[in-house]
Amino acid sequence: MEAPRQYNVHEAKTHLSRILEQVATGEEVVISKAGEPVAKVVPLRARVKRTGRGSLQGQIRINDDFDELPDDIADAFGMR
Repeated sequence: MEAPRQYNVHEAKTHLSRILEQVATGEEVVISKAGEPVAKVVPLRARVKRTGRGSLQGQIRINDDFDELPDDIADAFGMR
């Protein structure tokens, strides 16, 4: 993996639009002050589009014993 591109604060202010274009294409950018990294600009993850109630039907399985607490954990919480 390639190291993120680095800009100082002045460069970042001057070239913000260009930096945002780089980030939009998946690059990460580091902004430094006095040679020390202080911030990382990373692309946002795309939002998951849900089609409504039941959109995950058939894709999720819950075990029959889901609500049963293991004995050691029940003991730890004084529930037995």
